[in-house]
Amino acid sequence: LTDNIATHSFRTAFVGYFLAKELKADADKVIKMCLLHDIEEARSADQNWVHKRYIKVFEDEIRDEQLKDILHSKELIKLSKEYQEKKTLEAKITKDADLLDEILLLREYQLQGNKEAEFWLNPNKLKSQQEKLMHTKLAKALSKEAKKQEPTFWWKKLWTPNRRK
Repeated sequence: LTDNIATHSFRTAFVGYFLAKELKADADKVIKMCLLHDIEEARSADQNWVHKRYIKVFEDEIRDEQLKDILHSKELIKLSKEYQEKKTLEAKITKDADLLDEILLLREYQLQGNKEAEFWLNPNKLKSQQEKLMHTKLAKALSKEAKKQEPTFWWKKLWTPNRRK
């Protein structure tokens, strides 16, 4: 499960890499943006929709303070700003990867019996909030497919009582 910033950013980076490759975008840039996309939340926490209605988080200030004294800080801050603006293909792919990971996490929760996750995936059988925010057709298609798949399907064919010798 990816319900902490580190594991979420890691899986988002892999999803972003594959999206970037398929969409002929700069995969290295997308990976970096994916790793940075929620960096501010290490200090501010992940604000849910209710929090966002009432609380102002100074993300730029947090990011700048976090990154200012490390190597290559100017590049990282520039990439973070590019992501926040969502104007480039790479920034849009990064957001799509972020949203796809949310869907994957919700699917994992749904299969564990979480009814709230089921609602967030299919509110009144409509598009999920994540799908509405997606930029690319590929991400939207993957979102629909992810809702049908079992996250553990890959290992079921691997199980065997026999060890290699």
